[in-house]
Amino acid sequence: MIEYRNEPFTDFSVEENRKAFEAALAKVRSELGKEYDIIIGGEFIKTDRKLKSINPSNVDEVIGVVNEANEELAEKAMQTALKAFESWKKYSPEARARVLFKAAAILRRKKHEFSAWMVLEAGKSWPEADADTAEAIDFMEFYGREMLRLSERQPLTPLPGEDNNLYYIPLGVGAIIPPWNFPLAIMVGMTTSAIVAGNTVVVKPASPTNVIAYKFMEILMEAGLPAGVVNYVPGPGREVGEYLVKHPKTRFISFTGSKEVGLRINELAAKPQPGQKWLKRVVAEMGGKDAIVVDADCDLDLAADAIVKSAFGFSGQKCSACSRVIAHEAIYDELLSRVVEKTKKLKVGEASDPTIDLGPVIDDKAYNKILEYIEIGKGEGRLMTGGGKAEGNGYFIQPTIFADVAPTARISQEEIFGPVVAFTKAKSFDEALEFANNTEFGLTGAVISRNRAHLEKAREEFHVGNLYFNRKCTGALVGVHPFGGFNMSGTDSKAGGRDYLLLFTQAKLVSEAF
Repeated sequence: MIEYRNEPFTDFSVEENRKAFEAALAKVRSELGKEYDIIIGGEFIKTDRKLKSINPSNVDEVIGVVNEANEELAEKAMQTALKAFESWKKYSPEARARVLFKAAAILRRKKHEFSAWMVLEAGKSWPEADADTAEAIDFMEFYGREMLRLSERQPLTPLPGEDNNLYYIPLGVGAIIPPWNFPLAIMVGMTTSAIVAGNTVVVKPASPTNVIAYKFMEILMEAGLPAGVVNYVPGPGREVGEYLVKHPKTRFISFTGSKEVGLRINELAAKPQPGQKWLKRVVAEMGGKDAIVVDADCDLDLAADAIVKSAFGFSGQKCSACSRVIAHEAIYDELLSRVVEKTKKLKVGEASDPTIDLGPVIDDKAYNKILEYIEIGKGEGRLMTGGGKAEGNGYFIQPTIFADVAPTARISQEEIFGPVVAFTKAKSFDEALEFANNTEFGLTGAVISRNRAHLEKAREEFHVGNLYFNRKCTGALVGVHPFGGFNMSGTDSKAGGRDYLLLFTQAKLVSEAF
């Protein structure tokens, strides 16, 4: 077993790589409009309920037509997963890890193809899609190795006359409810971490990116995963998702999405159902309102670059995205000027265009919500750039900056999940930290400063799960930056970290006296 290393990103300045990606886009375009079935226990199921997946860059283009499940099929999936669990849990950790390594190898060979699917279905730019696919590969390579590590004999204090062993055993059947913004990476990470630990799952993908989830099901089948270990059940969250969350045989729920839905899941899971004999475990990542704090003593070019990349990468549709800039009054005006200048140069357009900086937002719901927040922002701050729709037959929004925003304003407190950033002025570094901590979230943050005392103060007092110094607040790497936040940002589950698989296992101690 070679040592784990992060999957390298593709250098699109190399002509060979550009041509390869263009070929992948052409291949994917030739497959648009196909119908995709529900998959339960290896059975492909059609229903009368169909959902079109739309290209957010071109709303007239149908990516695929997905069959949607109802409660009856959700029950069928649960029973299938329960039956599959009885055999899958007996597979050795090595055998389960091999499935992940095989799937990672297949995905690596189809890397550009999967990235192309994300360009068209999720509206990701070439580099953003490539990074998403690389992260999916990383999750499988990392979690496979983690399961092997956990399967080794665990260190215990020796006691003469006894043989003591601690084993990590699986939980049971889990409901996997992934988001649309990292439709491959997070979905793959959530799914494969659960199954490599010996669990079986029912996956209810995010509706805007159902096709990408189906394509990954094909990889799992090609990798030899037994039927029924992962069941693909697209459908409405309020119907299929809630049914799975409330089911008495559901042992755990792994969710990534909004605070509101996460709280709803936590509430439903906490109420025991007839026939339930365990406390359901909820693993939740629920978003953020992330701030970059810029100190008086800083590299302004570095700060401006970090803000623009963190705020507008993937049109701000990352839970780690910078949506607040809290700058010391000594450099506030100069920093604001530089960020506005950089932002005005950003190109908005179809995600398939390799020259764009921002593609569309995901769908009409997000589009309308973000535009509403922009109108709110016009009453809460000074509009510096952007402020409305961008041209094109898709869900395009101009990258938008508001200045002089109060730390208690709505656009400083509520998660917008779009290309909107609010600038707030602080009189001191202490006040900047106070403003940074004044939201209900606690996911990511960054500090740009040359002052060692201030960095160390932030290290202790900036209350977020992922804190970055003198760099952007997005772009966590598997194994390098275990990811998860505090407060209403979720359960601080630290995806891509050494303790993540423990969330999908239970420790059993066996002691034998001699």
